[in-house]
Amino acid sequence: MDDVLAEWTAAVKTDLGIDLEVDRALLLSLAGDAAHGVARPAAPLTTFLVGYAAGRAGGGPDAVAAAARRAGELAARWADEDDHRPSASGTRDGARQERPTGPFSRDLRPRHPGNTSN
Repeated sequence: MDDVLAEWTAAVKTDLGIDLEVDRALLLSLAGDAAHGVARPAAPLTTFLVGYAAGRAGGGPDAVAAAARRAGELAARWADEDDHRPSASGTRDGARQERPTGPFSRDLRPRHPGNTSN
């Protein structure tokens, strides 16, 4: 898989005109922390936001590492806090939450046994 990721990363960098060494291990670790500590869809969003923050901070590997470190610390704090985890009913406070609606909305809440709304 490392070969595929290296090839993909090189292709995307070329296509987007990016000249930056990408620390894939750092970003994949961060994505894993976000996916497991927050929710699976948080992984791509977090890595995008880290890239955006790094760009705003002047770019470069140091800016990416600093933004990734901060986001990773936040993901770890979220994983430790029960306030951000849905209860068995699918909400933080135990009340029934309506599913999102709209042409592009998807219910991204974790599925729990006994939760018939998912």
